[in-house]
Amino acid sequence: MQELKIGIIKEGKVPVDRRVPVTPTQVETLLNTYDNVTVHCQRSDIRCFEDSEYQQAGAILVDDVSDCDIILGVKEVPINMLADGKTHFFFSHTIKKQEYNRGLLQTILEKQIRLVDWECLTNLQHQRLIAFGRYAGIVGAYNGILTYGKRYNLFHLRPANECFDMEDMKKEYSKVKLPAIKIALTGGGRVSKGAMEVLTGMKIRKVSPVEFLTEYFNEPVYTQLNTRDYNQRIGGGSFSRDEFYQNPANYESSFGQYAKKADVLIAGAFWDPKAPVLFTKEDANRSEFKIRVIADITCDIEGSIPSTIRPSTIDDPVYDYNPSDNKEESAFADEGNITVMAVDNLPCELPRNASEDFGKEFLKHILPNLVGEDKDRIIERATICQNGKLMPDYAYLQDFVDGH
Repeated sequence: MQELKIGIIKEGKVPVDRRVPVTPTQVETLLNTYDNVTVHCQRSDIRCFEDSEYQQAGAILVDDVSDCDIILGVKEVPINMLADGKTHFFFSHTIKKQEYNRGLLQTILEKQIRLVDWECLTNLQHQRLIAFGRYAGIVGAYNGILTYGKRYNLFHLRPANECFDMEDMKKEYSKVKLPAIKIALTGGGRVSKGAMEVLTGMKIRKVSPVEFLTEYFNEPVYTQLNTRDYNQRIGGGSFSRDEFYQNPANYESSFGQYAKKADVLIAGAFWDPKAPVLFTKEDANRSEFKIRVIADITCDIEGSIPSTIRPSTIDDPVYDYNPSDNKEESAFADEGNITVMAVDNLPCELPRNASEDFGKEFLKHILPNLVGEDKDRIIERATICQNGKLMPDYAYLQDFVDGH
């Protein structure tokens, strides 16, 4: 078999990201499984694992990985670190025509790089095979509760990024005693499942959407809302999942009924720009809109949640949104404001755990298709461009690349 050189690049995006695509232990497993693979690890002083750990696992420490066949990273690779003609794996944030990464995609095409986007690696049922979503949900829910406690001066929690790992964070949130509040959680995928791990770990009771709307509780509760729970067909009629995803314009949001009851919103649902927004600026300004803390894990700017007017950072995770004038104010400035947590790189706060889960999925679902036959065209379907051209599934990006 032909030798395959896999490189682990040093993350170069600012602010720094301490996550890794594979951990030292997983590198050791990889090398013991595939005789024809070598792993070259670019030296880094920012990773959550030490260079020496990779070296002990059998990786070769190098200053440059541009001679590797496949280069693995997490976040967007800075333009000056892209390797001409090589295969790069990272989250490119280009498939929704993100304006801030137009230059990145243009350069990747110019350099004839094969770009495989982690976000696009799916099975034949279109389900993601590898993601950090679970930890986005875990940290997002934790941050939401932390923010609620801080806003109302009820309790103090250490930020997630100051916890050594998930177990340390569990010890922290086990101390929380919440009043009888109602929490609405949107989504049914990895993100919301991660969020539910935390809410359940805090012993917050889960109730049905109907119970959430109609019953009073003397304890904190949460409900999980799927698409059908907060979207309704315009003009009446039953909800059809297939129709909603094919023709979302036939639907409108019915989230307002939950906004009248919820104190906290944890937003974990993927949002398609063609779908209805969760609520509008006008909705947020109505007196019956009760939500005062929003943990927006999805962090779609100018998306389905109008109070998310910018992403926040790990160091400065919250800001206030004034619904009366649609402007940002400093956190906890006024009781009429909505306090927003919109950190856009939540898994970075628990980098070791998040990396272990991600690397496990890489070894199980992705690597066999790289080293051997690309079963079900998993790699091919996630390849955005190759040899200076967009692949057919991503040809819709051509006008974006051309600057239109």
